[in-house]
Amino acid sequence: MNTKLPSTSRSLPIALIRAREGVMSPIRVMLAETGITEQQWRVLRVLAERGSMDTKTLANRSSLLFPSLTRIAATMRDKGLITQTRDDADRRRQMLAITPAGQKIIDDHSASSAQIVANFRTTLGNENYETLLDLLALLDPGSRD
Repeated sequence: MNTKLPSTSRSLPIALIRAREGVMSPIRVMLAETGITEQQWRVLRVLAERGSMDTKTLANRSSLLFPSLTRIAATMRDKGLITQTRDDADRRRQMLAITPAGQKIIDDHSASSAQIVANFRTTLGNENYETLLDLLALLDPGSRD
């Protein structure tokens, strides 16, 4: 059986990787001055938006593997960006929350982040931007929003 593969210029996995790099490039520039990583930024964004949550939910919402979140959370806790406590109802469950220092990073960079999004909206057009998000959500088995 000789199944012909699509051209790499029309390969969905390759196109997604290329697009990710195009999307992340300006975000990396913004984050360079914060002293935090892309993954830490995602954790802060989710906690700032959703409030305190358990580690499993946070890992899912920030698109991190649970073992990675455990390591990242320890670093962020040491930097004073998040707190980690035990859930009162289930002592096995760890709850993470953003600290004022973590919220300050979000607040200090929200205008830059919003400008990055505005630039993508300009490039794609509002309708295409929203359509792209909707289409990508179809490929995400854990999509909730």
